[in-house]
Amino acid sequence: MKKYINLGSKDTRSGFGAGLSELGESNPNVVALCADLTGSLKMNAFADAHPDRFFQVGIAEANMMGIAAGLTIGGKIPFTGTFANFSTGRVYDQIRQSIAYSGKNVKICASHSGLTLGEDGATHQILEDIGLMKMLPGMTVINTCDFNQTKAATIAIAEYDGPVYLRFGRPKVANFTPEDQKFEIGKALKLQEGTDVTIAATGHLVWKALEAAEELAAAGIQAEVLNYHTIKPLDEEALLESVAKTGALVSAEEHQMAGGLGESLAGVLARKHPCPQEFVAVQDSFGESGTPEQLLLKYGLSTDAIVKAAKAAIARK
Repeated sequence: MKKYINLGSKDTRSGFGAGLSELGESNPNVVALCADLTGSLKMNAFADAHPDRFFQVGIAEANMMGIAAGLTIGGKIPFTGTFANFSTGRVYDQIRQSIAYSGKNVKICASHSGLTLGEDGATHQILEDIGLMKMLPGMTVINTCDFNQTKAATIAIAEYDGPVYLRFGRPKVANFTPEDQKFEIGKALKLQEGTDVTIAATGHLVWKALEAAEELAAAGIQAEVLNYHTIKPLDEEALLESVAKTGALVSAEEHQMAGGLGESLAGVLARKHPCPQEFVAVQDSFGESGTPEQLLLKYGLSTDAIVKAAKAAIARK
């Protein structure tokens, strides 16, 4: 069984900041916009180095999306930055009408996603943003798992022509993917080989999926772990190849079950390879205030929850 090493816990939002800073030096067409959260989005380095390419729009997220759409007409590649709740729910009309409908090359970069926003509570913990964004025609949806992958994804989406939703988080989490990785949009990564059950995870739950695979191995169960950093376009081939071998699936995500990764995967299974599936996700509930770990445990997004779901899926074969 392959062992992954935590290279040191880091927040994924800092991975975005590092990637954006690197793009500032390598791509003169990259511009950045922020809605009064420069520090929270770790955009300071870009703003300091390129003040002529950084736009602080204030608490006016809808205007930020409109400005970003307009900047693409002149050949710029705008990266917008604010919390996931304000990046999607607050400005859905502007994204749909001004960005997605006309295929504008805007990169919507969203921090503080999911439950792990923590103590700020339910009003800020958007758990339905993946569903909102994946339903928009032509929108690419990416949800990264650690600092290194977030940095690589930030750099990669600058080269992709079209609207992108990039989702990342606030807390420090295990940093375990390669520092020199090349991020490939739409290509799931097989992190662990297995024959008994497939665990398809995204975002912060990828590390917990690896922890669950280790616990399952101790019980004689070989779990295959897939890192679905891209939710749209979905890597159907990776899923079908895996479940053809394992015959059971667990999806794991820090998002509502409705509209998330798990439902996208279930659609593929229903059409092409029906098999038992268990969902590790928030079950039709808003969040609440608490530490990230407290919330993940309460809402059933823990390592133990993935282990239990894997055993349940296997039992249904």
